[in-house]
Amino acid sequence: MTSSADSGHRSGSGSVGGSGPTTSLWLRLLALSSAAAGAGLALVCLAAGLLDGPAAAFSALFGGALVMAFFAISLLVGHFGGRNHSSGAIGLFVATYFIKVVGFAVVLFAIGAPAWLSGRWFLIGAVVAVVLWQAAELYGFAKARLQIYNDPETPGGGTHA
Repeated sequence: MTSSADSGHRSGSGSVGGSGPTTSLWLRLLALSSAAAGAGLALVCLAAGLLDGPAAAFSALFGGALVMAFFAISLLVGHFGGRNHSSGAIGLFVATYFIKVVGFAVVLFAIGAPAWLSGRWFLIGAVVAVVLWQAAELYGFAKARLQIYNDPETPGGGTHA
């Protein structure tokens, strides 16, 4: 019996090389997470502005931007710290987390709540930013190609495929 199905596009004569780890994982996660949280935050600000006015929109923006800054610092530390000292990246994350929590708390307590701040919209903006940021990070990590083993070097400077 023969098939009448088309065999499709023929592949080229070139070889298929091995793929390496994702380049600049932390910056890619930063861009992906920022885009997701920013898009969600824009919708929340629009809703807040339409329902309760400009102060509510700024409150949502402030809450979401604070969350985004908090998470962005971690990814930047991962990018710069992991590039120079990959085995100490976890320690850098822990130290950075402590400094961020204390730093943001000091700043918020020192500034206090402005009179225009709507607590409800501030919280909604912050929660939307957290959820979308974390979802985008999970998606980004799931799609990342992390190199687990060091490939042996060949005498010509390349790696074995």
